[in-house]
Amino acid sequence: GSTYSSKVFRVTFLTLAASLTVPLLGVTVLLDCPIDPQPISLKEPPLLTGVLEPNIKLRKAERLWENQLVGPESIVNIGDVLFTGTADGKIIKIEDGEIQTIARIGHGPCGTREDEPTCGRPLGIRVGPNNTLFVADAYYGLYEVNPGTGETKMLVSTKTLIEGQKLSFVNDLTVTRDGRKIYFTDSSSKWQRRDYLFLIMEGTDDGRLLEYDTVTKEVKVLMVGLRFPNGVQLSPAEDFVLVQETTMARIRRYYVSGLMKGGADMFVENMPGLPDNIRLSSSGGYWVAMSAVRPNPGFSLLDFLSEKPWIKSMIFKLLSQETVTKFVPKYSLVVELSETGSYRRSFHDPNGVTVAYVSEAHEHNGYLYLGSFQSPFICRLNLQHV
Repeated sequence: GSTYSSKVFRVTFLTLAASLTVPLLGVTVLLDCPIDPQPISLKEPPLLTGVLEPNIKLRKAERLWENQLVGPESIVNIGDVLFTGTADGKIIKIEDGEIQTIARIGHGPCGTREDEPTCGRPLGIRVGPNNTLFVADAYYGLYEVNPGTGETKMLVSTKTLIEGQKLSFVNDLTVTRDGRKIYFTDSSSKWQRRDYLFLIMEGTDDGRLLEYDTVTKEVKVLMVGLRFPNGVQLSPAEDFVLVQETTMARIRRYYVSGLMKGGADMFVENMPGLPDNIRLSSSGGYWVAMSAVRPNPGFSLLDFLSEKPWIKSMIFKLLSQETVTKFVPKYSLVVELSETGSYRRSFHDPNGVTVAYVSEAHEHNGYLYLGSFQSPFICRLNLQHV
């Protein structure tokens, strides 16, 4: 009797599944897909063992200025004064614990996805030689901001085509000590920041590394064909620039001086997560913040989907970016690399209990300040205590 009933169950189940799947497939075929996904081949993620072994060290971080600022993506300091750019288009200064807006590149209203291009979104921020701030705004371009007066000066506008391509997603920048050269990334000429998930899922390879000369005012393209180039960092000797290639979970290196000038190679391949920003560490290495992890052992949705463009198409025909984002596990990870790109240590917060969505780790005075593209606070981790 039991084999008969299980057979009936199986037939009923399959009939039901088919009756639901056929119309669903019909609908999906007819629906437009906002992306044209390309298959991407990623290696199996590295095992989270040794220095990458999961821990809860990031949970020792304290949340500062909670609910007083939103999405402080990148952080710099001039002395003990902190500066950051936020999701509502502001460049803010934090002095003696007090938050003050010093500049805006765009204009309100802010807050919705539709508003973002006019509101502006300051992402990478750096301090130049005369304590001036250099800011990469995703929608407006590269700017110089006077931290005292709040006066803003446009350096590179996204309205200008660079070698025939538009800048749609200006992301991060790094500046030489003399302030002469600014190296910056444009993550895509097709997708804007508000569609960063489309950019990752489509596997678009139209990102670039560019150089702006503050004296000649010239912009040069140094690298093309990058899949979501994100954070950038000059080496301490200023002989190369590191570029995080988010979609590919790796870091590329471009030589800006010396015998290798104009050449490029791989700095770190197959990382345990998708790298966002990269900054110098006091030990001569680099801090890398991961915007998402590729758990191994475990299930990495990104890796699973990488060579299955048709599944990606189905997903984005049926679901919005906001909905899909909810399926990305909250797991915060910051790694420190040595000057040669080996892993030195890693700080984790599985499930993102204290720190969710780390976009940058900025070291200052024995502390690691953690920026986030969507949390309403800055976290601070005492490096002596981890």
